[in-house]
Amino acid sequence: GLAMVLKTEICRFSGARIYPGHGMLYIRTDSQNFRFLNAKCNRLFHLRLKPANLAWTQMYRKQHKKGQTELASKKKRKTVKATLARGIAGASLEVIQKKRTEKTEVRQAARDAALREMKERSKKLKETKAAKKADMAKTSKAPPPKQGKGKGGKR
Repeated sequence: GLAMVLKTEICRFSGARIYPGHGMLYIRTDSQNFRFLNAKCNRLFHLRLKPANLAWTQMYRKQHKKGQTELASKKKRKTVKATLARGIAGASLEVIQKKRTEKTEVRQAARDAALREMKERSKKLKETKAAKKADMAKTSKAPPPKQGKGKGGKR
C-alpha cells in the first residue's frame, strides 16, 4: 500500500531518529543548531561527554563495528574497473607504447645525449657572457663613485 513519509531529524548526540513533534533544539551562540532526541541526550551533550564512549550511541556502535555484518558482505562484491590505456596530454597512445617497449640502454643513451647537449649550450652561454664582460671592461672604465656631502648619519 501507500506508506506515509515522515521527515525525521537525526540526534546530534545519540544518532537516533527524531520523529516530528519530538526532541529539542539547542542553538549555540555561534548559531549552530543541535537537535537532541530527549533530555538525556541534551544533558550528556552539555556535560561534554563523548558519544563514542557510551555504548548505546550510534557513534560508539560504528567505532566498535557493531551490527555491520550485512554491510561487510556488500562491500566485498564491489567490481574493480580495469584501467583503460589512453594518451596523456602532449603524448599520444602510440608514443607512450613505443617508449614503454624501447630498451633501457636506448633510453639511457638518449638521456645522455640530451644532457650533453644542454651542458654544451650552457657552456657557450657562459663564454659569450664572459667575452661581453671583458669587452665592456676594455672599452669604458666607469668613473669612481662621487664623494658628496653626507646627508644624515650619526648626530
